[in-house]
Amino acid sequence: MHARAAVLGSPVSHSLSPLLHRTAYECSGLSEWTYDAYEVRRDGLADFVLGLGPQWRGLSLTMPLKEEALLVAADSTALALQVGAANTLLRRADGRWRADNTDVEGVRAALAAAGVGRVRPARRATVLGSGATARSVLAALARLQVREVTFVVRDVPRESTLAQARDHGLDVRIVVGTEAIAAWADADVVVSTTPARASDGLARAVGAAVESGAIDRDAPHGQVLLDVVYDGWPTVLAQVLAARGTVVVGGIEMLVHQAADQFTLMTGKPAPLEQMQTVGRAAVSG
Repeated sequence: MHARAAVLGSPVSHSLSPLLHRTAYECSGLSEWTYDAYEVRRDGLADFVLGLGPQWRGLSLTMPLKEEALLVAADSTALALQVGAANTLLRRADGRWRADNTDVEGVRAALAAAGVGRVRPARRATVLGSGATARSVLAALARLQVREVTFVVRDVPRESTLAQARDHGLDVRIVVGTEAIAAWADADVVVSTTPARASDGLARAVGAAVESGAIDRDAPHGQVLLDVVYDGWPTVLAQVLAARGTVVVGGIEMLVHQAADQFTLMTGKPAPLEQMQTVGRAAVSG
């Protein structure tokens, strides 16, 4: 039987999910599966999902649908509820939908592959932003035994995100704007959850802090940056931290790992991770 899946969001034209999932289908011999992309706004998600026929098996969700998906689903996994966001909808046997979150595993796997917790214990983390993606990051950091998190925000952080951090047992600190660079720049792990170019001001502030001597020219040994951006890579933040010696991980690594997890949940088959990484990395390096 023909099986269908897709990524939904707005905007969605830049998404690499079709490339990753189609590659996985081809490598796994799933010729009966197709994967597409649809422009869907928040207020249109419920009607879109309601109109899907029985051949639909799964949906990937990007912004701004990750919180709305919890309202559309008949039930949600404990992880999706804890994070307050779902990037995956899975068709249940009764035809209704279950919300899940593979972003957490995407972040955890990308950071672990970069050496977080392997070179030395990762205890301190910095998270730029406090939205839905930041909540997935917190769950991943907790799984990596991080104990302290500093949020760097432009204004007031989301209270729901702060509450989740405390639920994970994390000590929380907050830095607003480009001040107090020394309070967060030397964390064991830095994760930027902000859109492309939104972190440019912080990146320039880090560079200025290096030049003034406010922070060391060299990053702490083993420091890792994960920047969730993959369109327009590398970001200014990635370039500035790489110049300090930080191990820099692009958003494509998180995207591939979360897509691989989605593929397995939707199809029941192990994901061809290496092939998905190859096409994903090639797509952002061209």
